[in-house]
Amino acid sequence: MAVVPLERKPLSFAERTYVPQIISGLKITIKRFFQPIETLQYPEERPAIPPGYRGVPTLVKDSNGREKCVSCQLCEFVCPPKAIRITPGEIDPAAPNAHVEKAPKAFDIDMLRCIYCGLCQEVCPEEAIWLQNQFSMTGYTRAEMVNHKDRLYELGGTLPDEHFKWDKKKAAEEHGNAHH
Repeated sequence: MAVVPLERKPLSFAERTYVPQIISGLKITIKRFFQPIETLQYPEERPAIPPGYRGVPTLVKDSNGREKCVSCQLCEFVCPPKAIRITPGEIDPAAPNAHVEKAPKAFDIDMLRCIYCGLCQEVCPEEAIWLQNQFSMTGYTRAEMVNHKDRLYELGGTLPDEHFKWDKKKAAEEHGNAHH
């Protein structure tokens, strides 16, 4: 089977001078010149954040100011880039939340590795980790881009707890001790 070359039609004089392409480009430039300015003076002005935005992962406390994280390490295991590192720790037996399994001794999220996928928030059974609306994290060194436990709680703050898990457990324990 023989290959037949395609014949190209010759370019017209206007096509050879590129005048039509230059004029179409200038039309776009002139049209944009008279449109309103869309520039934001960042960081003073910030763009609107859409609903469902996945920003910086943080740790949150419950409405009583207690740590919600129980060091189950599910977020660490599910994290695709391995950005989360948790060191489980014990809770002091005299503490008011001593009936909780454990608490993190150390909780670090490397923001240079984080891909903002939201899997950590989805997998957390205690709703202790949340992706906040913050989108501009900067630092001069790699160490500055690792958020440690204190920084994660500072960024996360307090979110209302709809489950009151610890309060229910405590009430059940007190109720059970009263019957004995």
